[in-house]
Amino acid sequence: MKLHDLAPPKGATTAKRRVGRGTGGKGHKTAGRGTKGQKARNTMPAGFEGGQLPLMQRIPKLKGFTNPFRVEYTPVNLGALDALGVDEVTVQTLVEAGLVRPKGLVKVLGQGSLTRPVRVSAHGFSKAAEAAITAAGGSVERVPLPFANGRPPASGNALMNR
Repeated sequence: MKLHDLAPPKGATTAKRRVGRGTGGKGHKTAGRGTKGQKARNTMPAGFEGGQLPLMQRIPKLKGFTNPFRVEYTPVNLGALDALGVDEVTVQTLVEAGLVRPKGLVKVLGQGSLTRPVRVSAHGFSKAAEAAITAAGGSVERVPLPFANGRPPASGNALMNR
């Protein structure tokens, strides 16, 4: 076996070639960058495209709009109300059952069915839910929203600032 027969084992990686480290090594002096010019002097900014508008400036940013007065409800379906097994459902009842967070607004939606009359009080109802509750012999009561002017304040999350 001679020196030129030596090779790293299969799958081994070799170290990256370090160019520009003097005349003793490969790629001395200009280190493969040619002579003179911006590209030869290590002053190219990341993403430079030769005077063309760079990609990061071409792509749009901050598209769309976030409504600061958005009112977010926690949905509760009729099937969940029927599974509670109580005659009167309030926001507090739903919080104790773990269906709603303590400071959340509740909207009853019409998925599922009611098997008995139930009195439901919540912040909002879908038309299908309201019709199903009254058809089962129950009643619907809307709880007023907890905002001064009927809408949340513009800064931050409205429900956490109450």
